[in-house]
Amino acid sequence: MTPPAPAPAALSALRPAHSELFFDERLGVAPSLRLPKAITRSWAYGDGSGRGVRVAVLDSGIDGSHPLVGGVAEYVAVDLAPAAAGEAPSEVRFTPGPHDDVYGHGTACAGIIRELAPEVELVSVRVLGPDLFGSTKVFAHGLDWCLEHGVQVASLSLSTHNEAWAPAFWDLVDQACYRNMMVVSAMNNEPKRTIPSEYAGVFSVACGPGTDRERVWCRPDGPAQWGAAGIEVPVAELGGGTMVATGNSFATPVVAGHLARIVGAHPGITVWQAKTVLAQLAENRPRPAAGGRAR
Repeated sequence: MTPPAPAPAALSALRPAHSELFFDERLGVAPSLRLPKAITRSWAYGDGSGRGVRVAVLDSGIDGSHPLVGGVAEYVAVDLAPAAAGEAPSEVRFTPGPHDDVYGHGTACAGIIRELAPEVELVSVRVLGPDLFGSTKVFAHGLDWCLEHGVQVASLSLSTHNEAWAPAFWDLVDQACYRNMMVVSAMNNEPKRTIPSEYAGVFSVACGPGTDRERVWCRPDGPAQWGAAGIEVPVAELGGGTMVATGNSFATPVVAGHLARIVGAHPGITVWQAKTVLAQLAENRPRPAAGGRAR
């Protein structure tokens, strides 16, 4: 027996904060470039493989043996070294080499990226613990590690609301823009401060309609600029299986996967160029008027 479809109010209750922007009939269209020819998916994505693009997942680790992940190219665990008795830990340490996913969240995100861009080089940057929490200092150093180790797309299904770290993340995002590293960051599932997702140099993501990961939406006035499937979507689960999950966390790797395709097809593309290309592929992109250019 097929269960009844959820009522509209029930569906609305499932939506993480900022996702409502992409369900609003007043969404409008993505910015128009008024190009003589449309940017096509085939031009933007090439063969769609993301071949050789280094995509980091800053999260709880990745289970590289999961069939939906298909291996991890590099691992590093970032944490705070134990301190002397009576002192708070402060020194950040980096431990290279294979590690486990201590929660399952990173594996779920990595599987989504692999689905969209099957030949990327996944990099697991573990910055969260078994409770899915971590130090903001560790988070910042994990992002800095990505800058120093050739990461081209960094997928962050985490954030901080610690205002004291706002300047440090501003600097990291600026460096990422200068080095052509795409920082893709989830908006918080609750309506609260979301650092660094709110910054203009970031691809900030919330959930959009449906479950089709080939679709993205663009809302240039933010605070979430990009929408993608993330409500009741299938994701990888520890142990080799799958589960259904909801959250801006799972929309974020969708956008990261699309960007990996773009970077793979256009090596050296800048952050602002990639934003322009992705906006022209969005579901709400300007449509050509009859006998004329897109409006």
